[in-house]
Amino acid sequence: MLNENAFKIVEKMISSSEKLGIIYKKDEANIIDAGIKAEGSLEAGRLLAEICMGGLGSVEISLKDYSGILLPEVVVSTDKPALATLASQKAGWNLKAGNFFSLGSGPARALARKPKWLYDRLDYMESYYRAVIVLETSQYPPREIVRLIAESCSVTPENLYIIVAKTSSIAGTVQISARVVETALYKLDHMGVDTRKIKFAIGRAPVAAVVSSEGEMMGITNDMIIYGGEVFLASEVDFDINEVPSSASPSFGKPFADIFREADYDFYKINPAIFAPARVAVNFLSSKKLETAGEVALNLIRKSLKVGK
Repeated sequence: MLNENAFKIVEKMISSSEKLGIIYKKDEANIIDAGIKAEGSLEAGRLLAEICMGGLGSVEISLKDYSGILLPEVVVSTDKPALATLASQKAGWNLKAGNFFSLGSGPARALARKPKWLYDRLDYMESYYRAVIVLETSQYPPREIVRLIAESCSVTPENLYIIVAKTSSIAGTVQISARVVETALYKLDHMGVDTRKIKFAIGRAPVAAVVSSEGEMMGITNDMIIYGGEVFLASEVDFDINEVPSSASPSFGKPFADIFREADYDFYKINPAIFAPARVAVNFLSSKKLETAGEVALNLIRKSLKVGK
């Protein structure tokens, strides 16, 4: 389901490659460049985000004034939050070969079951003859990585579709901010909540302006969610909402670039509590309650984007 849905969006991208500012290259596998050598576009980023969600989410782009900072904003909604985000959108596949490294997102993860324990927890299995994966990277994947992905997904390389975009690209900044709902589901899963009981989700987050180098943009794009993201959830189970927003982390208040540096540039050394939206509202369906926790930190968004007062 996830890969089949995503492939329909991939076909749309390929057929509109010139309009979207992307490059389609068919080699051993199918490479869709949305932001490395290609210029990309807002629409390419929007479609890329929907591909990441396995076609089970809707992404829209608008414009918002964040107390004097005018930025694009993504609004993400899904009626299948656990599948769209954890089973597909989550960057849960560590891909490394030589000097190439990238975290893999998208529905191909469900075919390869990366990580297996997550799909066991979600009780989800998928089989399809095409695989679609998204890589946040500044270089095309080497053949070793292409073959590894294809073999892990039990597809032939010619039926593998790899969409790539670097962090400091238009499409890259859009698809990262569109992970705002994903971070809320990630936090709930980390708390031990059965995420299959989240009935729908909608979230919004500012999209970072490209104001720095590739390395620094990684921190800036994460700040957009951690300090500017807002999510509304409908849940069939109760939980402590105060544990969900990024403010529950002891690292809250620091730019993500500083947090990453303190962790020796190792994502796995970072306290996972920081990977969350700034503000969360939950409609607890069983207990008929509406609760809100967290707050948007506009001062940190301003600091991250190097915007003067």
